[in-house]
Amino acid sequence: MALEAAKSQYRQVADLLRAAIEREEYAPGSLLPSESELAAEYGVSRVTINRAVQLLRGEGMVRVLRGRGTAVRAIPPIRRNSNLRYARSSREEEGSRGAFDFELKRLGLKPATKLAQLGQVPAPETARQVLGLEATDTVLIRKREMYASDEPVLLATSYFPWILAEQAGVTETDTGPGGTYSRLAEIGKGPVRFSEDLRVRTPTAAEERFFALAETQQVYEIVHISYLPDGTAIEYREDVLPTHQWVMHFEWNAENDTKSGETER
Repeated sequence: MALEAAKSQYRQVADLLRAAIEREEYAPGSLLPSESELAAEYGVSRVTINRAVQLLRGEGMVRVLRGRGTAVRAIPPIRRNSNLRYARSSREEEGSRGAFDFELKRLGLKPATKLAQLGQVPAPETARQVLGLEATDTVLIRKREMYASDEPVLLATSYFPWILAEQAGVTETDTGPGGTYSRLAEIGKGPVRFSEDLRVRTPTAAEERFFALAETQQVYEIVHISYLPDGTAIEYREDVLPTHQWVMHFEWNAENDTKSGETER
């Protein structure tokens, strides 16, 4: 296959492979041809193929499987709709167990959650300050490892005041249809407002292993806070998501009379 002289060969090969993956000439989860086979197909060296594959790996299009080869990403990017996902009708749609469950089912993916930690713990300093707790107060920690069709896509760690968590019955593994927020609503403590701060950062070593990230890949960190009508914070949560696996979607009305720095309640 002839390549243009004006553009670096490895970038051209990456463009061609990316287009072939998007057309599903290589099916999701399937292995790409070997470097030797691709080098022969495109008329370039194996070094060029390797550089092209590294570009695609950084984008999350492919993943290197030790001893097996290079696999095409198994699932498409997940669209995270911050405005829609927390509505009660969404969280409880068709028996969903919360926002993540709802989001994945709509995309035809299979959601699964593994509780890495659940119990009563001293409140971390940041969570304690946000939740307005005393130094001796404890919190419920719900630390989850979350999967989409067996692919690890989200780490979520929530903190709730322990007394509130006990009252709502969310100290158990399964919080039922709609998840934790629906149980809180049943005792009159359902959140009505949320705030989220999002940033991109380098993953920790543990996050890199969990998501099987390449060295060049980064993660989103979302700090999520849930509020009652009177402005009391009842949840502090930290989400970590691989950037290549998620599309962050936001929408709002054009007219907003709220002053800068204030949040409408």
